Amino acid sequence: MALTAARSGSTYLQRERALKPDVILVLSFLLLAAISIVMVYTASAPRARSLGEPESAEAIKQAVFAVVGVVAFIVASVIEPRTIRLSAPSVYLASLVTLVVVQFTRVHDGAQRWIDLGPVQFQPSEAAKLAVILALAALLASETGKVLSPTRIAQALALVAIPAVLIFMQPDLGTMLVFGFFTVVMLFVAGTTGRQLGFLMFAAVGGVVVMVQTNLLQAYQVRRLTAFLDEAGSSLDAVYNQQQSEIAIGAGGLFGTGLLNGAQTNLNFVPVQASDFIFTAIGEQLGFIGASLILALYALIIWRILMIALVARSQFSQLVAVGFAAMLMFHVFVNVGMTVKVMPVTGLPLPWMSAGGTAFVVMSTGLGIVHGIWMRRSPVPGERSIL
Repeated sequence: MALTAARSGSTYLQRERALKPDVILVLSFLLLAAISIVMVYTASAPRARSLGEPESAEAIKQAVFAVVGVVAFIVASVIEPRTIRLSAPSVYLASLVTLVVVQFTRVHDGAQRWIDLGPVQFQPSEAAKLAVILALAALLASETGKVLSPTRIAQALALVAIPAVLIFMQPDLGTMLVFGFFTVVMLFVAGTTGRQLGFLMFAAVGGVVVMVQTNLLQAYQVRRLTAFLDEAGSSLDAVYNQQQSEIAIGAGGLFGTGLLNGAQTNLNFVPVQASDFIFTAIGEQLGFIGASLILALYALIIWRILMIALVARSQFSQLVAVGFAAMLMFHVFVNVGMTVKVMPVTGLPLPWMSAGGTAFVVMSTGLGIVHGIWMRRSPVPGERSIL
């Protein structure tokens, strides 16, 4: 009887808490989305003006993506984690289909990464990140032991390897690196031992060596990944982007030059500034203070996601939250790092800030799924359920 009463009370508390959103996470997300519209405008308007195009075109598209992203966040928040777990295999398979389809699309800037959908383009590799996190969480959560078996680890690696190979063929090395990072983090949280992780890391390094020696990695790809380590010995085309981004951020100083007043931005010195190098526009126009405040918003979101992982009601939900946090951290660190020359140029967008629809909507959907886990969190710390 006592057990029944306890369960009944737990259910009541759970229903009460399900009505309360994570205000810090939601406000941080909305603020980043609003700032992105402004920064995309300031980064894209000068280039559009020089080409005789509408100055606000990119900003308007970003505003539309932001609205769609917010809707996706809300919808994902209300879906039960149990439903998401059951649909994870289907989402994963659908993602594989799109990764195969994109191999037959036209080559754009030396790569096959986009599927034309009329007025917009869909980038399957962005959607694949979330699909793999969900599928990997479902697979790892089905392990009953405290330590993952070698068989389960092999299954997890195979699950990640299939889309990774398809993405490598595009080619898109940045996304492959994202896959590797969140996979290691999720395996660790799921119960992989230190010895097992050490072996996997050793195998990964060996795989990279083999790829270089067998020319699977093209010479220009190797130069792109290593140029930031040896600027003097690298060609101008390999280091130009980072040189210009450093100048832009340095020019911002403490308080920035002000919106639409950055020389590097206005004179179009930084390539793809509205997307991959959006942080340079932030650093130049908003300065160290403004850039730090934006990074603080990312830190708040990541902190809240990790807190959500601690109170998740199931191992699946916990792994989804941890995997998404790892993906978000990697994106922010690598994107910001490449603008200040501590990381190579990989083409990873800055979440909810870089221009682009697929990345914005997918990231918003993932954050919504994690937020839904918070709204259905355990009323008893450490409590777990089967699903």
